[in-house]
Amino acid sequence: MISAITNTDSSSPYSQLAARFGMEFVDLEQFLVDTSLLQTFPGQDLFREKILPLQRVGNRVQVAVADPLNLEALQDLTVRTGLYLDPVLAPEEQIQRHLKNALGVGGGTVHELVAMSKEEIDSLQAAAGDEIGDASQASSVVKLVNELIMEAIEQKASDIHIEPEDDDLAVRFRVDGMLQIQPMPAEIQRFRAAIVSRLKIMAKMNIAEKRLPQDGRIRLTIRGHEVDIRVSVIPMLHGEGVVMRLLDKSRASLSLDSVRFPEELRRHWQTLIRRPHGLILVTGPTGSGKTTTLYSSLCDIRRPDLKIITIEDPVEYNLKQISQIQVQSQIGLTFAAGLRSVLRHDPDVVLIGEVRDAETAVSAIQASMTGHLVFSTIHTNDAAGTFTRLIDMGIEPYLVASTLQGVLAQRLVRRLCRHCRMEYLPETDQLPSDCILPSSQKLWKASGCRECRGSGYSGRIAIFELLITSSRIRALCMQQSDSTEIQAEAVRQGMQTLRQNGWQRVLAGDTSLDELIRVCPLETENP
Repeated sequence: MISAITNTDSSSPYSQLAARFGMEFVDLEQFLVDTSLLQTFPGQDLFREKILPLQRVGNRVQVAVADPLNLEALQDLTVRTGLYLDPVLAPEEQIQRHLKNALGVGGGTVHELVAMSKEEIDSLQAAAGDEIGDASQASSVVKLVNELIMEAIEQKASDIHIEPEDDDLAVRFRVDGMLQIQPMPAEIQRFRAAIVSRLKIMAKMNIAEKRLPQDGRIRLTIRGHEVDIRVSVIPMLHGEGVVMRLLDKSRASLSLDSVRFPEELRRHWQTLIRRPHGLILVTGPTGSGKTTTLYSSLCDIRRPDLKIITIEDPVEYNLKQISQIQVQSQIGLTFAAGLRSVLRHDPDVVLIGEVRDAETAVSAIQASMTGHLVFSTIHTNDAAGTFTRLIDMGIEPYLVASTLQGVLAQRLVRRLCRHCRMEYLPETDQLPSDCILPSSQKLWKASGCRECRGSGYSGRIAIFELLITSSRIRALCMQQSDSTEIQAEAVRQGMQTLRQNGWQRVLAGDTSLDELIRVCPLETENP
């Protein structure tokens, strides 16, 4: 067994606390938990009291505690297990992390549920509520769901995926764009119906309907932060699957500074978004930050003498001095229908959430031709592909050429952790053919530390490709040239491609070469 490592840093607050109480202080960062030893203790008590068994010799067990005054909990565990406990002091966050990894997220609550009788489990009813952490929400299922959401927010996850399998319930968090499996107690699959019912109640869905997909929304206040959660429930082969998208509004910073444009590109973009009329599109896959870029752009140009109206599905942020409309397709309020009515309100700037079909595209182009500045998003692989995409939707080439002022393509790449990134000099054959490394310059790669939870990355940063429509590009559009010709002409005129902009991020140490290849691979590269 690997024992805990004694921390010799006397400046640590925990070291000072341990010295005050005459206790040994241990650093559990590299400690390997003995799961068989853990199983001799009640899991719910370990979670509740923040106690981690470390090693056993005979009938004595060394345990890590976060509170040196919690003697009553140690005495209670001694009575329940018949073992003598020798406490040492350790950081609370390390104890909780090891317990979650060994017993699973919500492991203590699941143990409480398992201890209930079958009749009690069958009669579980989730109570509604909008405040996580409220003492009145003592129900075990409510507590389990709250712990799951709290853990996702703590890890800064953007999505929670709850996926039923034949004899299991898989839970994954999307952190920095990557899905990560979460350790969960094996017994949690017995309570998946109760978990889904609780989420349906929170999202104001029909809990009796299990055959059709449902969408809902949860608004929570967590430690003073407002969190908005979009919930989607879909019937699957082995039960109902749930995906929750988390939006912590307190962490959102809607400004062009937060978007972190390269300086030259930012100047071009700010000039573009201040044009009096025309169509401006932002393109990229789902989850690439398009909406954040558009919101930040609206915040940059808004002023009292400018009328700005948005049509969104859903409205993600509430913006001051901007009129926002929520699309409701079930009653006929679509993007296209909403835009027709919006134009009667005499707006100067209109934001359409997404150009999804020909009807919306036609409405957006018509609005841009009648003196309005129209922002929207579209799904294409690059900026040049937007021209051919609109033409494929049935828009006349001359309308696309005359109204489309510019296209911003973007992707999100993971940002290297500043605490553990490592500098290295790559071999020549390790560099892609289009990535030229200046002489003697080194690159950075991911390593992994406690700050980034061992991933080597912390947060994400955007890479961009801004195509501003010139007279030559309009001519190519009129000729219905393919996207390759349009992109080649834009590059000749000075456009920096996504790949080139990403390479500049690599050279600056913001991200790694591996991350660039993953997000923007060449045809000859395997992502």
